[in-house]
Amino acid sequence: MDRGTERGAPPSRGAGSAADGHAAAGRVPLAVVVVDRDGLVSHWSRGASRLFGATKEEAIGYSAADLLPVSGALPDQEDTPLHGVYAPYDGLGPDLESSLDGGLSYPAAGRARLTVPGADRLDVLWWAYPLVGPGSERLLVLAVDAGGLHQDPDVDGGAPAVERIAPAFALHTDFPGADELARRLPEIMPSMSVGESARIVAQVLELGYPVLEFSQNDRVPVTPDWGVPRRAERRARRERAASAAAQGLPAPQDQLDEGEDLEYVAVRERLEFLNEVSGKIGTSLDLSRTIVEVSRAVVPRFTDVAGTYLREQVVAGEGFPDGVPDTTTMWHRVALEHTDEPGRWDDVVPVGEAMPFPAHTPFFQCMTTGEPVLVPRISEQMGHAIASQFEKRDIRPLITGRSMLVVPLKARNVVLGFMILLRHPERVEFNDMDRVTGAELAARAGLVLDNARMYTFQESVAETLQDSMLPHIPPRMAGCDIATRYLPGTLLGRVGGDWFDSVKLPGARTALVVGDVMGHGLNSAAMMGQLRTAVQTMAALDLPPAQLLRNLDDLAQRLGDTYLATCLYAVYDPIASELHLANAGHIPPVIVRARDGRSELLELPTGAPIGVGGVPFEAVRVRVEPGDRLLMCTDGLVEVRGEDIGVGLATLTESAAHPAASMDDACDAIIRALNTRGGRKDDVALLMARLNGIEPDDVAEWRISLDPAEVGRARAVVREQLHDWGLAKLADSAELMVSELVTNAVRHSHSRPVELRLVREDTLLCEVDDDDHDLPNLLSAGPTDEHGRGLRVVSTLAREWGASRTKAGKTVWFELTLPRR
Repeated sequence: MDRGTERGAPPSRGAGSAADGHAAAGRVPLAVVVVDRDGLVSHWSRGASRLFGATKEEAIGYSAADLLPVSGALPDQEDTPLHGVYAPYDGLGPDLESSLDGGLSYPAAGRARLTVPGADRLDVLWWAYPLVGPGSERLLVLAVDAGGLHQDPDVDGGAPAVERIAPAFALHTDFPGADELARRLPEIMPSMSVGESARIVAQVLELGYPVLEFSQNDRVPVTPDWGVPRRAERRARRERAASAAAQGLPAPQDQLDEGEDLEYVAVRERLEFLNEVSGKIGTSLDLSRTIVEVSRAVVPRFTDVAGTYLREQVVAGEGFPDGVPDTTTMWHRVALEHTDEPGRWDDVVPVGEAMPFPAHTPFFQCMTTGEPVLVPRISEQMGHAIASQFEKRDIRPLITGRSMLVVPLKARNVVLGFMILLRHPERVEFNDMDRVTGAELAARAGLVLDNARMYTFQESVAETLQDSMLPHIPPRMAGCDIATRYLPGTLLGRVGGDWFDSVKLPGARTALVVGDVMGHGLNSAAMMGQLRTAVQTMAALDLPPAQLLRNLDDLAQRLGDTYLATCLYAVYDPIASELHLANAGHIPPVIVRARDGRSELLELPTGAPIGVGGVPFEAVRVRVEPGDRLLMCTDGLVEVRGEDIGVGLATLTESAAHPAASMDDACDAIIRALNTRGGRKDDVALLMARLNGIEPDDVAEWRISLDPAEVGRARAVVREQLHDWGLAKLADSAELMVSELVTNAVRHSHSRPVELRLVREDTLLCEVDDDDHDLPNLLSAGPTDEHGRGLRVVSTLAREWGASRTKAGKTVWFELTLPRR
């Protein structure tokens, strides 16, 4: 049958025919073919009859492979297909053949040439979409005459040729399941919106026959390898054209500019693909999310399998040495995307595995040269060589026969990792243009990964810095339990100026402090570190709260006037059941009374922030009872932009009063209560102390006169008290150390009697006070020295010891661990 005639006139309501050499602007007749699971044609549209020359009666129920443009025999061979010869176009024909045979489970596209006896050859563009569902339909094939996409500049006002095309199909097609297929148009074409789908379907219904629609906004859902002529073919064309010109003959039918136009289309498609991929990766600075985005961006459009490997240090968020990777460099498999059946790759090449790569592999070549490595087909020999590094796992069935492209992921001339891209054996091999596309893709992905890596590295450094600056406070101090929380303001501000601390003081007292340097970042954190160290030093000198803040303000003045800070300083005396507090511009603390569960803000003189200078500070004393809780925090917990801070303070007071099973649970409940309001941008430091107190029966005190004979009495009263407390096992050690400290105190005191105190708490604390301000030093006594061994004995026997100045002189103390009961 002469199909050139059959392709003649289109319906009167439609666009111009392909035979006219052009189509009406925006509409090109489209062939729609549906193939069932037996490979037979179940639907053959009028566009298919015009394009392929076979009537509906000649096509329905016949093998699709005999009717569609797949690779086949030449015209002079006996097994010529019934409806003409479909010569393979640059190796693209087998893709459609594989789709017809069910060999491809993903959408495919390509180009083929239809040879008609006595007529010109016909270029055909085709798309094949696998169908999934309960019906018998397996494959949807859309095809169009490529010549109809180019318009004559002298016809219809010289409408330009098409730049991008997207296939569509009609609702009225009468194959079973057509309605369901129409509803799934956006699934078949992922780049198409639901609204765009409805518009196209309405247009098709109006026209009455399938169309191929193209515009500046639609993209082809599959990047087809649209027949960029091989270099040899282009060279042959040029040679034939030159030969014809030399003989004065007209140019051959396959004009030279045709190949160049096709190459332009293919290059443009790849540029659009890269642009689309660039929009899908790098949406965050999270390294794990970026890795997944990079892998998913290329499957299945560019490749069927994508494995991503990164250097061990990149995954860990660490720096790594300069220089080229070697065979000892460990590479982590961080992602694996594929179109194979689920689970096929998981057991053989699991994500998370780390391994080096031998020098003979293409992967080693890629990571050492920083250039893509193309393997058109993985041979049996290469498959065996690659599989040899996988112990007790045979990956050869997964890779042998596939086309492979290994592309480096690098940034700033440093190889961070590489991607292994594999295509199914049925799919067209990677070529030189794919190598260029893959290299560009990897360059963009490498830059995005490097940004995420640097952010992860800096975040790790910031967290380490913050952890080093924030103290690790023991949950138990003398007479009180402590719980703390720190929350960074934002993901980009891990380091801030908020801090909390606790310091052990003489007399079983504890200093509690919370501060906030105004601002964020490393400078604020550095300032915070300086102020925190200064507070610890001055607290160890047992300065009164108001005097400590005065000295801290002077220090801030000397450091510079760039930063201000607020600070709340409290000293808890568990024996006297008293808090001594001073405030420098900080929000007031909350006290929760154990007696009735009532909570309230403590009214304190606010004072000016640290760094203002020239402002006095006042201190107040507050009586507390055992079981009361003190809550101190920075304003980031209660302050929300656009809301009065009083609302946050009221919420803090209310949430602090709620009972909790533990101190940690109480802190978490407060954080949840205030974080649900949203809008928090500042850091949060929270310190809660349960003021347990120390019972009077656990404290024993004596006054020792300045008589050397009193040292013996001190030893006796200590031994007796320890026996009364059931601590006889500590009597010998405690008696010896008390003797040394009291002897020194009696020798160096001026007029005031020496005070000796024992406190039984979690440890046994012994303190000796005198009116001498000179602190004792630990000396190294020689064999003939008569003095200098006392503190050496104390240092050896005590769990901990120390000395600090007081208003009246100094206190020397030691602790012993209580024996297990």
